[in-house]
Amino acid sequence: MDIRNWNSMKSQKQEIKDREELLIGMTKTFCAEKLDEDYSQLCEKMIKKLGRKRDVPFQRGKPEIWAAAVVYALGSINFLWDKSFEPYMTTDEICQYFGTKKSTVSNKAHEINEMLKLGYFNPEFSTQHISQSNPLNEMVMVNGFIVPLKSLPEDVQKMVREARAMGKDVELRTNQD
Repeated sequence: MDIRNWNSMKSQKQEIKDREELLIGMTKTFCAEKLDEDYSQLCEKMIKKLGRKRDVPFQRGKPEIWAAAVVYALGSINFLWDKSFEPYMTTDEICQYFGTKKSTVSNKAHEINEMLKLGYFNPEFSTQHISQSNPLNEMVMVNGFIVPLKSLPEDVQKMVREARAMGKDVELRTNQD
C-alpha cells in the first residue's frame, strides 16, 4: 500500500467519524427536546454501530435524513408511535423536526433495520421500559422447550435472572440418563 492510499483511507475514516459526531449531536438535541435520555443513548449506540460497518450507510446523503432514520428505526422497535407508551411521538413529528420526507426516512430506517437485524424486544436497542416489559423475560428454554420461569425451582430462577442481568442468554438442559 502506498502513502496516498493510506492517507486516503485515513481521511475517509476521519470523514466517517466527523459525520458520526454530527449525527450524534443532531439526535442528542432532538432527544433532549422531544424524547428522553434513554432514546438519546440508544441513538448514539446505533450511530456508532453503523459507523463500524464495512459500508457505512450515513457516509452518503443528507445528515438530517440519517438522523431522522435512526430515531425512526429505534421508534419502530420501541413502540414510539403507540399512544399508550411514554414517550409517544408520530413519524410525521420526527420528519417535521428534521425537515425530511416521511417516505425517504422510512426507506433509510428500513435499511438500518435490515443491516442491524432489528426487531421488537431487541436486547441491544430496546428502551429500558421495553426491556423490562418483554414477555419473554419470564420464559426460559429447557431441553428445547419454552417454559415459564416461575415453573422452575427458586434457585434455578435466581441463577437464570443473575445470568440475564450479566447479559447472558440461558438455555437449560436436564440430565437424562
